[in-house]
Amino acid sequence: MIPKKIVGAVALSLFFQVSAFAQFGGMGGFGGPQGGGSVPNADKTADVNYANDGKTYHTLDIYIPQEAKESYPVVIHTYGSAWSMNNMKGSADLSTICAAYVKAGYAVVTPNHRSASDGIYPAQLHDIKAVVRFVRGNAAKYKFDTTFIAVSGFSSGGHLSSLTATTCGLKEGKSGSVTVDLVGDLGEFTSFSSCVDGAVLWSPPTDIYTMNPISMGGSGTMEGAFIGVEREGNKDKWMVASSPYYASDDDPPVIMFHGTSDNVVNIEQSQELYDSLKKHNVVTEFVKVSGGSHGGDKMNSTENLNKAVEFLNKAREAKAAAAVTTPPATGDSTTTPPATGDSTTTPPATGDSTTTPPATGDSTTTPPATGDSSVTAPPPATGDSAVTTPPPATGDSSEALPALRSVVSGPATYKVFSLNGTLLMKSSTLDLSRLNPGVYYVVATTREGTRRTFRIAKP
Repeated sequence: MIPKKIVGAVALSLFFQVSAFAQFGGMGGFGGPQGGGSVPNADKTADVNYANDGKTYHTLDIYIPQEAKESYPVVIHTYGSAWSMNNMKGSADLSTICAAYVKAGYAVVTPNHRSASDGIYPAQLHDIKAVVRFVRGNAAKYKFDTTFIAVSGFSSGGHLSSLTATTCGLKEGKSGSVTVDLVGDLGEFTSFSSCVDGAVLWSPPTDIYTMNPISMGGSGTMEGAFIGVEREGNKDKWMVASSPYYASDDDPPVIMFHGTSDNVVNIEQSQELYDSLKKHNVVTEFVKVSGGSHGGDKMNSTENLNKAVEFLNKAREAKAAAAVTTPPATGDSTTTPPATGDSTTTPPATGDSTTTPPATGDSTTTPPATGDSSVTAPPPATGDSAVTTPPPATGDSSEALPALRSVVSGPATYKVFSLNGTLLMKSSTLDLSRLNPGVYYVVATTREGTRRTFRIAKP
């Protein structure tokens, strides 16, 4: 592991050679200027510790628009530093990117995270996911609207944001013999989801195994310091830190901005993630900024800032439009199921691209009341084969899984949602031990694309 002072000294030296890696005095971050300054028209809450551990690298700043509203959608924006700095939240594109988000009505959270000298990957990913959970856990305190939480980041901050977006619901990352924990247990809100609803990536490394390595002047590479080992002979350890590797059908919308003249992080990095997301039909855009370098005025132009905001607004609108409210079951006033077409929920059933739950008043759609431990399969969707309703579970969570599998044959992906539609867990196995007592929706998707929705109660 490389001492922090050595990393700082090397990065400062390289600033004058190749446009710098780590930011010093607002000069640049991983090769481009980020700028300090302030966020206009925002009320700032500084140095909030999101891990409850007293560490500076686990603090964040919060910017709330001064325009009074009941709540504000959230963007978490992470600075770039080649993963080498642990206290740069005060220089995280405040007067440009963050200011644009606040102007558009978003609350902005700028976190610190551990540097490579504080801990190797996946420590930094654990930090950002803990920030997402912190936002959910403090919704009322800071007036966060947690129906929409997006991540954003420049350079290495964009890399961490890309991983946060593409690893939603995955507890572990595996490549060959290497397995890493993608979630962590940082902070006091571990029962909350660390999934997000959108991502804006500025000049991001995405597949660090394929990117041009950033030399540290004869003492290895910035990527090697971040992973803990250099690339040669360690492909699997580098792959599990690469977001295109995790791209899947249910990833949230992602937009990337990358300069065609970026000589620090090659533009093919954004292209690779874009291609991977498109293969999975994820809503994604790739803005190639002509003549743009690694950060700077061309990248942070008004046009690009407006595109980023517009993309987030569209993602919010799509999620809201997809929300479908079913009539409350007797004794349960909060029975909104996961929204059809939502990036954090289940799409329409196979064979019907426009199928939504039956309209209010259709008795076939009333789920069991809260506290009812029965597990009921919905009626078949149009064009889907008939499904036999499984026997009700007895209220013991250990019996819910067999009930689900009686109508889900073969390998499947399970998503668990709260009653208000928040995605809490996604896995190839349904581990009910990770859930608190309560009532949940479970969406099971087979490899063939068939989807089944169930409602379960964990005592």
